[in-house]
Amino acid sequence: MSIDLDSLKVFARVAELRSFTEAARQLGIPKARASARVQSLEAELGTQLLQRSTRVVRLTPEGEVLLKRAPGFLAEADEIGALFHASRVLRGRVRMELPVVVALKFVIPRLPELLARHPQLQVEICASDRIAAALREGFDLVLRIGAVSETGLVGRRIGESKMMNCASPSYLRQYGTPRTLEELSSHVVVHYAADPVPNFEYLDGETYRELPMRSMVTVDNFEAYEAACIAGLGIVQVPRHGLERHDNKLVEILPEFVARPAPIALLHTHGRSVPRRVRVVMNWLMGVLAPTVGELVPR
Repeated sequence: MSIDLDSLKVFARVAELRSFTEAARQLGIPKARASARVQSLEAELGTQLLQRSTRVVRLTPEGEVLLKRAPGFLAEADEIGALFHASRVLRGRVRMELPVVVALKFVIPRLPELLARHPQLQVEICASDRIAAALREGFDLVLRIGAVSETGLVGRRIGESKMMNCASPSYLRQYGTPRTLEELSSHVVVHYAADPVPNFEYLDGETYRELPMRSMVTVDNFEAYEAACIAGLGIVQVPRHGLERHDNKLVEILPEFVARPAPIALLHTHGRSVPRRVRVVMNWLMGVLAPTVGELVPR
């Protein structure tokens, strides 16, 4: 018996996402073709892999067994192909999620050099400060600044960004300048949507703690976070590098109570066996981003 690898790839994506529509979108094929691929695989194996209804797709017990082993089969096939075709033209699509500032300021301006080297490569960039579920949404690579809670991501640490506390002159004129943690009770922070609740993180001896805070505004990207602070809407905790670009629009406060440094890592979703196209793009990104680690400003 032979198994068609393209059909297996479609099955794995549908099974992970529980959706033919989303799997077809991520794979760049019509939904009807995705369905036909899975039906063909089921016919080859002589068993039903998925239970389909108008609202949901569920794995059968046989489908669960195959899904556990499919990533290994696919990665091994890709590695075998790379072994014997190391010099072949690099093809295929690499999907990556990057913070907005990183994508606009560092990656996209350098992208022509990568594509000139590999003209058959397709790169899809999702520029967003929303932390997506990388595996579920079909990304090959993601840049994470801060703690990583999602399992299944593997990669390399680029560095870390030291933090500082800031407020605008107009905010400090209205609320006063806090000198102690106790004085923060009469202050507000700008709430960053990635944090479950508004808080002020600080180092207490050797332990980082979070002080619950009030907020007047919630934002979901870093540029809006800084803009809200400049507008006098609250205190923010931001990377230290880059304060000079705001001239006198932000003032550092409580320097002895800073948040933990934010780790910066480039991660992939392919486990132990990384497709060649993903490995090449990841190495290129490391070369682009590592020298500028101090400027990777999003939280």
